[in-house]
Amino acid sequence: MEIRRITTEEDIDTCAELMNISDPWITLQFDKQRCLMSLKGDYKELYGAYIDGNVAGFVIIQLYGTLRGYIQTVCVKEQYRGKGIGTALLKYIEERIYEVSPNAFICVSSFNPEAHKLYTRMGFEYVGTLKDHFIRGYDEIILRKSKGPFAEFVAVK
Repeated sequence: MEIRRITTEEDIDTCAELMNISDPWITLQFDKQRCLMSLKGDYKELYGAYIDGNVAGFVIIQLYGTLRGYIQTVCVKEQYRGKGIGTALLKYIEERIYEVSPNAFICVSSFNPEAHKLYTRMGFEYVGTLKDHFIRGYDEIILRKSKGPFAEFVAVK
């Protein structure tokens, strides 16, 4: 497996399709166009885990703004789940985040216990709950992993 920045439109489209056929995005009623829009933006970085040259999973991060170090999305193809790809992506992306922030944030849907277990195992701690954030009846749980307060942080770059 190789983890690297995703730059091609073909791989971005693959990521959008992967989201479109996976939970939590199915339950949250994201269509493919909305998935595609969530992959793009001025302050987002997209990284993929590649197996045999194909995207097996990916992560989207945002490194600017109030929640600098926000992990927006982690998605792994169904056939690769439970094989350490999500863990590898998170470890890789944490190092990128810690270059610019002492904190990594992530949200997990209340109906996604497997992802919640992964994030907790990786050291993320509960911060709060966004009630009915995307659709009524489902909450987003905010988690944070921290190396300390911003006041004590020195950026790598």
